[in-house]
Amino acid sequence: MNSASPPPVENLMVDDIVSGLSSSSILLVDVREAHEFEAGHIPGSIVVPLSTFNISDIPDAAGRRIVLSCRSGRRSLTAAEMAFEQGLPIDAHYAGGFLDWVAQNQPVETGI
Repeated sequence: MNSASPPPVENLMVDDIVSGLSSSSILLVDVREAHEFEAGHIPGSIVVPLSTFNISDIPDAAGRRIVLSCRSGRRSLTAAEMAFEQGLPIDAHYAGGFLDWVAQNQPVETGI
């Protein structure tokens, strides 16, 4: 358990996510449940459900910035707190989440 304060979490927007994915500078971790992810997700993202969230389930980011995402931006903030408590400070999330992604007419993948 980490007794220090978690770092501030930067609110990234759709352009940040598009740019980060296209340049391979971010690892986008979707913390929605597997059935939500399977129904539709941001291409290039991976799923690590909040209900069983463990930093050991996040693959090696290989120099990329880990960015959390969810449906609307709430669960990703919770996951950032959990990650910090588990020893992995994550300082960014997609503030609008999947709802914003869809609203911005970005591509969606289905399946796991």
